Amino acid sequence: MSETIASTEIGILLYPNVQMSAVLGLTDLFNLASRFSLARQLPGATGLRVSHWRWADASATVERVDDTAPEAPGSPTALILPPSFGDPMTSEEAGPLARWLRERHFEGATLTSVCAGAFLLAETGVLSHRMATTHWVYSGLLAERFPDVRVDTDKLIIDDGDVITAGGLMAWTDLGLRLVDRLLGSAIMFETARFLLVDPPGREQRYYTSFSPRLNHGDAQILKVQHWLQATGARDVTLAAMAERARLEERTFLRRFRKATGLRPTEYCQHLRVGKAREMLEVSNNTIAQIAVAAGYEDIGAFRKVFQKVTGLSPGDYRNRFGLAGRA
Repeated sequence: MSETIASTEIGILLYPNVQMSAVLGLTDLFNLASRFSLARQLPGATGLRVSHWRWADASATVERVDDTAPEAPGSPTALILPPSFGDPMTSEEAGPLARWLRERHFEGATLTSVCAGAFLLAETGVLSHRMATTHWVYSGLLAERFPDVRVDTDKLIIDDGDVITAGGLMAWTDLGLRLVDRLLGSAIMFETARFLLVDPPGREQRYYTSFSPRLNHGDAQILKVQHWLQATGARDVTLAAMAERARLEERTFLRRFRKATGLRPTEYCQHLRVGKAREMLEVSNNTIAQIAVAAGYEDIGAFRKVFQKVTGLSPGDYRNRFGLAGRA
């Protein structure tokens, strides 16, 4: 098939001391997944376009330096900050790249990092008051430099919708498969993993359970509200507060929010809260009542009802299937 077929673009940033084996490995992984997707010849099937980006001193901006579909216009749906063998970038070194990344995030791109790439991602400010992971060696340094980031290096990958962080040097495989699952579906992800002999057991639950919000819709006012909901966990929010943040009349906000995201604001908030609850059910021994409160539900009965509606399982059944005891 021609490379001009509709595709979703994933950009990889070539910052100083980047691990080129990860850059090339991710490129191969996405190209392979794209080939599997297009080979099925299903209606609406799309591929993945992979682009590489680098800071150019001559133009004082970040430029596209490699592209699997150079003849077609486009912009990345997701941007990856790969691991690095060098020391994490300083704030001064990261400044221009961080500004460029913030602009892409504001436009709707999902920002992702692996290992030391989390430091550059943190410089953008998008990790503020969020959980993030990196290589365990960098745990203390990341927490020291960015005290408003909740660092959790016990987790291999943390998917927070518009921001994804992955842990060690080889976690680029996990991040790559997560993006393939999000953009092309679980069947293509598993086919890619099998071909590359990358073993996904222990990861499947998260592929199936993570909520992937639509962020590349182009409505800047709605995107602003989505980022706010993601950062706050959609806790204690009202329609009036969301409309005010978007600077829209409530009826206009409702119409534009559903058009942009495919969900009503209430449904969107439920998916975000249930996503947080799923993660806690998978990795903690907290009671269901404690998890409900942490996810933003004071009424435990209401939490159980919403959880069942979104997942098809009760919180207890979900924990039995995907929690620590279930995996054991």
